[in-house]
Amino acid sequence: QVQLVESGGGLVQAGGSLRLSCAASGRTFSRYNMAWFRHAPGKEREFVAAIRWTDGSTYSSDSVKGRFTISRDNAKNTMYLQMNSLKPEDTAVYYCAADPRSSVQSIPEWYNYWGQGTQVTVSS
Repeated sequence: QVQLVESGGGLVQAGGSLRLSCAASGRTFSRYNMAWFRHAPGKEREFVAAIRWTDGSTYSSDSVKGRFTISRDNAKNTMYLQMNSLKPEDTAVYYCAADPRSSVQSIPEWYNYWGQGTQVTVSS
């Protein structure tokens, strides 16, 4: 099993940047596919980005492509989401998620392990 803790959220002006971190416990972190989702009020939980553990391949939603970058440091058991050129519509609670299966999916139901979330607020 793996336990996840997000950090790095906060209030930022439009056009600014934030870097989220997801610290994982457990010796097998390197063998989990990892993902970021976000949940804004009145909306469904939305896929943001994912990274495959086998080869480091990354995937991101069209809404964040070119602005957000997902990465991981297996030696530190940590995943990151670098968010640049932030927009007010990026405001949400951001969650990290993990799954040990080989397939990377963009649906939240696929992921077995979740963090508690970190709030990101982008002011206009």
